[in-house]
Amino acid sequence: MTRPFDLIVFGATGFTGRLVAQHLNTAHGVGGALSWAIAGRSGEKLAGIRDRIGAPASLPLRVADASDPRALASLVAQTRAVITTVGPYLRHGEALATACAHAGTDYLDLCGEPLWMRQMIERLDAPARASGARIVFSCGFDSIPFDLGVVFLQTQAQQRFGAPLVRVSARVRVMKGGFSGGTAASLLASLEQVAGDPALARVLADPFALTPGFRGPAQPDGEAAARDGRTGAWSGPFIMASINTKNVHRTHALLGHPWGRDFRYDERMLTGEGPAGERRARALVRRARVQAALLGFAPTRALLRRFVLPKPGEGPSAHERETGRYELLFTGETADGRVLSARVEGDRDPGYGSTSKLVAESALCLLDEVDRSKTAGGVWTPGAAMGMTLAHRLQARAGLQFSIIDSAAEPAGN
Repeated sequence: MTRPFDLIVFGATGFTGRLVAQHLNTAHGVGGALSWAIAGRSGEKLAGIRDRIGAPASLPLRVADASDPRALASLVAQTRAVITTVGPYLRHGEALATACAHAGTDYLDLCGEPLWMRQMIERLDAPARASGARIVFSCGFDSIPFDLGVVFLQTQAQQRFGAPLVRVSARVRVMKGGFSGGTAASLLASLEQVAGDPALARVLADPFALTPGFRGPAQPDGEAAARDGRTGAWSGPFIMASINTKNVHRTHALLGHPWGRDFRYDERMLTGEGPAGERRARALVRRARVQAALLGFAPTRALLRRFVLPKPGEGPSAHERETGRYELLFTGETADGRVLSARVEGDRDPGYGSTSKLVAESALCLLDEVDRSKTAGGVWTPGAAMGMTLAHRLQARAGLQFSIIDSAAEPAGN
């Protein structure tokens, strides 16, 4: 049966969902080669979003609630792919992902919740394989720039050295603009899940939590302040490393471990050189420990939800999104000691401006440029499902830039 839509954006009345719809309208239009619609639980609000993004009245609206499996099954049967920005996914994601897995509909989200992702891998990989649905988590700043940064660097290493990099380090050099409210809400949801079952803390801390059946070597410690012997720069913990590292290891496993079964990967935040850099790195360690302790208390999480996190539909201004940016540095080493470094840059704030473009173009890449004979049904990462095909598309259409650098000449931090 022919499906009327190529793509549906579910959650378009939320702040990030609106930005995704706005990008699609601006970059691809309505009534052209791409047939798409926006969906959510309120038709009135959807009509308001359609007007707000400047889309014509011909942009279709579809009403469905994330808690209504029958409505979701009807929704996903109308489209080849769904983007969902409705999180936390632990609370609002399973019914939609399940509907897609059984209907053969591709699914993309912004999930940064490893505990939920692990559950969905176990529950949905087999039905998605049977139906042909490609389920792709973490298609925003969780975790595309890191996932594809490693894929890009490894691709370059194979071309230049004829050998993979057995160790890769990612360093956040610049981050102007914060994480999204959805990322923060997802973190809180994961912590509450752990509070209900303390054994899950081990899963959350496991870098191989998303690679069932495979366990690699011990990974570098990302929790302490450390000085890089090659550059002299200091670094401290990076809050999203526990999410991104799991996705990178899953990408590697899905690709068949081309970088070696002893591959090691870590992510950290650069703080600069000298005593000042060391002080900032140690301050990051202290802050991370205090935050972890405070977030362990239910009253703290309740206060954050009530007074700190953005309310539904809220987020940074257009000026803040457009003037934000980020820069990531990747350095890898082959088994015989050859070194290669790369830079990944994003031209908007990571949590909203960049993320909305990343997930929109990821969906179109999956639909238009990735053959199902190479990426069949199942639960994927962006790096394994789309790899360098996606990197090229994001560089052309989503403001992401990938480049090889001379690490010896690169400033260590700011």
